[in-house]
Amino acid sequence: MNKYTLLVIFIFFSILLFGQNQKKIDSLKFELSNSENNLNKFQILNHLWNISINNDIDASDIYANSMIDLGKQLEIDSILSFGYERKAVGFAYRNTFDSSKVYFNKALKMYQESNDYKKMAGVQRNLGQDLNVIGKLDSAYYFYDQSGKNYELAKDSSGIASIYNSKAIVYLQKGYYNLSLENALNSTAILEKLNEPIELNQNYMVIATIYSNMKDTLNAIKYYEKLNTFFENQNLKRQLCSNLMLTTRLLVTRKDLKEKTEAQIIKAINIAKELKDTGVELEANGIYADLLYHSGDYEKAENILNEITNNTIFNIEDYDKTSIYPLLGKTHLALNNYEKAILYLNEAKLVSEQLGILSSLLEINKYLSLAYQQKSDNKKALYYFKEYKVLNDSIYNSESQNRFNELQTIYETEKKNTALLLKEEEIKILNIKAKNDQLTKKLYGIGMFSFLTISALLYFGFKQRIKKNKVEREKQEEIYKQEIEFKQKELASQTLHLVQKNTFLQELKENLEKIKQSPELFKVEFRRIVMLLKKQSAEDKDWEVFKSYFSEVHNDFDNKLKALAKDISEKEIRLASFLRMNLSTKEIASMLNVLPDSVLKSKYRLKKKFGLDKEQDLNEYLNTL
Repeated sequence: MNKYTLLVIFIFFSILLFGQNQKKIDSLKFELSNSENNLNKFQILNHLWNISINNDIDASDIYANSMIDLGKQLEIDSILSFGYERKAVGFAYRNTFDSSKVYFNKALKMYQESNDYKKMAGVQRNLGQDLNVIGKLDSAYYFYDQSGKNYELAKDSSGIASIYNSKAIVYLQKGYYNLSLENALNSTAILEKLNEPIELNQNYMVIATIYSNMKDTLNAIKYYEKLNTFFENQNLKRQLCSNLMLTTRLLVTRKDLKEKTEAQIIKAINIAKELKDTGVELEANGIYADLLYHSGDYEKAENILNEITNNTIFNIEDYDKTSIYPLLGKTHLALNNYEKAILYLNEAKLVSEQLGILSSLLEINKYLSLAYQQKSDNKKALYYFKEYKVLNDSIYNSESQNRFNELQTIYETEKKNTALLLKEEEIKILNIKAKNDQLTKKLYGIGMFSFLTISALLYFGFKQRIKKNKVEREKQEEIYKQEIEFKQKELASQTLHLVQKNTFLQELKENLEKIKQSPELFKVEFRRIVMLLKKQSAEDKDWEVFKSYFSEVHNDFDNKLKALAKDISEKEIRLASFLRMNLSTKEIASMLNVLPDSVLKSKYRLKKKFGLDKEQDLNEYLNTL
């Protein structure tokens, strides 16, 4: 990623939001001095701050202090907290992040007390951006995550989109390109619906950068061209110039597109001259020379590079040397000027080592080896080739580790989301069960009450009949007793049948009503089973993805195991992979959801399959594969 890319992402669009207009500032100051309405004063101060923050930070700080004083004077928390937030932004612009943190936290505390979720989210996002700038990416992500949750509570779609964008930038800086792209595309989907062109095109810039780093040139160019169209329509020359340079960098090796690409970079150079920005003009010429080098026009490339290195208007800083000097070295090497090539490459190597720019060092060592090879100095050629190989392996291992870390992050995120979904389903099921239990108890109570009432009436009638005909009662006593027992049994049976019938009908009626209102409720029990199966399936899928990445990093590890032991099982391959990663028995047991003793037994069986002696260490053996 070149030195301008992230800077472009962060500030490309900020100047679209505010622009200094001295007449407008003077008008607002006059209005402020004559205003007697305190709330109107606050609005004017805020407007002045917005105009000044990108052009005159000291002035913006005065307006922020005035807002704080006004809020204290009127004892209005909303004005005071807003003043704190504005003052924090001023400190952040000066890169004094300790001070900005103090004032952001003051504002955040006041917003939390008033449960203003949207403003809480805005402050948390600013805290995240400050941490992002100083490279504390995990802490930045934490604040972005908190901000996103508050934007969701506030139902602010635009805010949610901005957090997706911020998370995408964090993942981009970490080298987690798949996660970065996922978040950036989520942001784009929201912004396209909201029709917010400034934020949308900022997101296009992030997506284009991600595709560039993923070496997906076609998709990167697609988004860069969208940005070119937007910048031209808005007459944003500086942004257009930078974007044309980024586009050309991606296409320097495409000889079939040389004519189109050359026209783009020449246009960028002319815009830089028009803007009188020698720094941008220097970089644009460097890109043009790189394009000529890759198209085989070495002499023209050399002329351009000599012009920008000898011209005093270009102040070539150390960082510029890490790109201009290697290109000069390559060009002289192509022109068979080996001494000059070595001179420029060595100077570039010195600066790149001081700045720690590995990508430049990799290229420099490669071409130094080639230059000494052309001079038949095989000893130095071999020396620089070894340096190139070691550095290349280091970068590859770093990229592989990034890919593994990203895979692990995806796995943990999916696992967490699956657990949350299962928990939600369990809560729904428990709620439904509780309602059903409550209904059953109610129906049972009604049935028992009916039974007792009917029994009482029958008993009262029976007593009356005994009083009217005592003689008859004595004769028929035996018959009545049998009859009563029979009727009581029948009554109990009928009552129970009635309760069951009513319960069934009532439940059926309610379920039909619920299904009518919410059809997915019919599948709730099935969904729970499906979720559990899905969880298991997800774990299997995660293992397959893990195995794929693991094989790339460790040279087809699973195939080597199968060659050593043809009857080795998938579970044993999984165990061997974890041992190859030097995980402890306890860690492996936790991941496989078994007891540590089971892992030890599995290790013993695995040693036997490989035919290892008791004294031979299984971990050391696997590390040799």
